[in-house]
Order: sequence, then structure tokens, then C-alpha cells
Amino acid sequence: MKVIKENLRKPFFCPSIGYILIAFLLVSCNQGKRIIYFQDSSQGKTKSEFYSPILKKDDLLSIIVIGQDVEASKPFNFPVAEQRSMGGYAQGVAPQNGYLIDANGLIDFPVIGDLKLDGLSKQEATDLIKEKLVPFLNSPTVIIRILNYKVTVLGEVRNPGTFTIPNDRVTVLDALGIAGDLLITGSRKDVLVIRENQGKIEEYRIDLTSSDFLSSPVFYLQQNDVVYIAPNRAKQNSSIINNTNVGLIFSGLSLILTMLVLFK
Repeated sequence: MKVIKENLRKPFFCPSIGYILIAFLLVSCNQGKRIIYFQDSSQGKTKSEFYSPILKKDDLLSIIVIGQDVEASKPFNFPVAEQRSMGGYAQGVAPQNGYLIDANGLIDFPVIGDLKLDGLSKQEATDLIKEKLVPFLNSPTVIIRILNYKVTVLGEVRNPGTFTIPNDRVTVLDALGIAGDLLITGSRKDVLVIRENQGKIEEYRIDLTSSDFLSSPVFYLQQNDVVYIAPNRAKQNSSIINNTNVGLIFSGLSLILTMLVLFK
């Protein structure tokens, strides 16, 4: 009885428990690094090039022509019959009239007729229309907007969906911000961007924890791009382990720790 009392007075520390706590702290620190963006941002990388979207088939365009003679400009601003509904998106706008680039890459422009715009940048398309208007208008101004410019963000984000963009310049970071940013369960090191280019599907992988993705060809998204955020390893493992298994695991760990204490 005396020996037992003396043992009870001694401070107890199980080395195995200490090792478990240290391992847990190390893993926690490592996990923390996996969720931080731009971990090498001190390198001061920049992206200064100007981005202009490339017009594609099925783009719905708003084309406004302004001339010094208002009456002479009216024939080039007739509403067109082509119309595409953009309702049903997570963030959308009301359906609008516009010039639809058809399967041959053409639009039917008033007075001028067919214009091939597929594959041109917005600036190139603007210059082309201005050139065609010279015989009719003096120093015309042409304004082009893509009415159905949209991107889709799926996976581990707060608000996944398809979003109509009010301007023609959106980055991966903009899209993630619109979708409410990544969840803690989203993988930041393996973000997939899917793009259709001339009828072919292209896939790009970017790492948000490195500033290298600022120079990626998909840093600026194009219309109809899809951004997918895969679940990280912890989320994948949690989907495999159900509540029953978790209970069994913790019961087993408790039993092991109890045995270690008794042996000590």
C-alpha cells in the first residue's frame, strides 16, 4: 500500500503521449501551409500584358455604332432577331438581343452583310467593323461587348455555379472570389481549368500556393471556361471513414493509451 501511495505522488508523464502531441502539432503546421495563397509572393512577380478576349462561335455580341450624323448611324443599330436566353445561371442577367456568331464564325451585320469575327480579338473586330463603315459614316465609333460571357466554378467553393460576367476581363482569382472563395477542404495546389479551344478540350493545372500561376495561360479566363476545385486529402479520407469507423478508431486509440498508462 505504501508503494502505491508513493507512485501516486510522483508526477506522471507518458513519453508516447508526448510523441503523439508533437506529431499532431507538426502535422497541423504542415496543413496550415497548404491553405495559404502566394507563399512565394516576396519574389515580386508581375503580369503586365493586356488581355483582350478572343471572339468565339456562339458568342452573343452587343455592337453599338456611333457616328457624327445620328440619322446615318441608325441603320447600323437595328435590333437583330437572334436572341439567346441567359437565365438559369447562378448569377445571370436578363436575356438580351445581340449578334450571335454562328457555326461558320459569321454575324449578319445590317447593311454590310456577313462579317467573320470568330478568332478575332475585340479590338480586331472593332477595327474590322470600322473599316467596313468608312463608306457610310465619317469617323465612326464602334463599341463591342460579349453579352453571354460566363465562367463556371465547381467543387470545393462556397457558392459553386455558372456566373455571367459583366465585363470581358476576369481572372482565376476573380472567379474564385465570385464563387465565395475555396472552402478549407479545397485543394489549393491542384486547381483544374477546362477550356474549349477550336473544338478541342484543353486542361490546365495551377497551384494557388505559388505565384507561378500568374503567368499561366489560364490566369485570365475565357468565356465558357470551367474551374474545378478538387477536395483535399483530408476531405477525401473523411468521405471514406464513416461515423462508425471513427468511433472504432477512437476506441482503439483510447485502449492503447490506457494500456500504456497501466504498463507505466
